[in-house]
Amino acid sequence: MNRLFVAYKPANIGSNAFLGKLKRKYGVKKAGFSGTLDPFAKGVLVIGFGGCTKLFRFLDKTPKTYKATLWLGCHSESLDTENVSKVEAVEEKPFEDVKKAVEELQGKLRYVPPKFCAKKIEGKRAYDLAREGKEVELKTVEADIHDIKLLHYRHPFITFEATVSEGTYIRSLGEIIATKLQSVGALSMLERLREGRFVYEGEKALDPKESLAIERNFYTGNPQNLLYGRKLALEDFTKQEEGSYYVDSGEFFSIITIKNRQVHYELGRIVC
Repeated sequence: MNRLFVAYKPANIGSNAFLGKLKRKYGVKKAGFSGTLDPFAKGVLVIGFGGCTKLFRFLDKTPKTYKATLWLGCHSESLDTENVSKVEAVEEKPFEDVKKAVEELQGKLRYVPPKFCAKKIEGKRAYDLAREGKEVELKTVEADIHDIKLLHYRHPFITFEATVSEGTYIRSLGEIIATKLQSVGALSMLERLREGRFVYEGEKALDPKESLAIERNFYTGNPQNLLYGRKLALEDFTKQEEGSYYVDSGEFFSIITIKNRQVHYELGRIVC
């Protein structure tokens, strides 16, 4: 089965375990997902079956929108409720101070990712090193916070919504907000509402060509060349600028890249 769709991962299950449930539900063997979610998080997960698993890097899946609740006074090394070590009472903050602390994050943001993350340090995942009690030192990264707003504050819980560039750690945003309020905190809830154009609509099958982040190109040469993966000439394409494109033959589509006036196949024949 070739299928592209959006699933909704519930909280307290890993993305791989959830994918296993979907494979059994639909009776498929080959499946994958784009943009893993932490076990404690819930929300949108883009799923591909069969040949559609090859499309993830070409999909229109950024920016991403999240809803999160920050628990002030909660101490957690992972900045979420999976590793809570202590909860302390903290003074209630003025609403305007909370609103300012949230909204000040909009724009370019440089920060250090949480040590419980999937980034690699000398070949090992940071979260594996952290669980082993080893020192984790991560480099500062940059994120684009396209939009962020306070949704609700009922002490000690701050709920906000953020639209961010790919790879942004919402747990770190929560930590920064808590620091601005001269406190500590961890996320008690995290929900991914949207990945680019992808939202949850009951696992309905999507047209993969409409889900791509690349433009369509038109091939005017012999259609058999696409069918059999033969070498393609640049002059046979209507768009000849450098970049990646999809080419629709009617029965299947291919993804090609034009670079240095040469045409290269990224994906030969995709049927979804």
